[in-house]
Amino acid sequence: MPTNLYGINDNFHAENSHVIPGLMSRIHEAKINNDAEVVVWGTGNAMREFLYVDDMASLFILGLDEQTYQANTRPMLSHINVGTGVETTIRKMAETMKQGVGYRGKLVFDTTKPDGAPRKFLDVTRLKHMGWIYSVDLRDGLDNTYKGYLERFK
Repeated sequence: MPTNLYGINDNFHAENSHVIPGLMSRIHEAKINNDAEVVVWGTGNAMREFLYVDDMASLFILGLDEQTYQANTRPMLSHINVGTGVETTIRKMAETMKQGVGYRGKLVFDTTKPDGAPRKFLDVTRLKHMGWIYSVDLRDGLDNTYKGYLERFK
């Protein structure tokens, strides 16, 4: 069960995508157009956990042998959460993204729009017990994603 995934081959549609690629597209366009502000839905206080897609892929490549899987699950609790175990606010993620994109305008949080769930955070204790931990932090993941975005949409 993965947390919110993002990465270079994401859907970057400004209005029809997940939060990171959609916001990245809008911030980039605002930078190119010298727009004074970018509107972000909600208060920015909602907490989220984000996992760079290459980290998810590394777990698949690593694989889980049957013995490890059986030792860390039970028949009625057979899923394993996959995430970073690190959460951040939408506001902090957006500010980090703004820096990485090089946008100098203002982020405006539209509090008339919904935040969504106040918190989406996974317990990754089992995953850590199995010896796996993410390797790409949010800042580096956002930078990698933006570089990929630029390569795709120049």
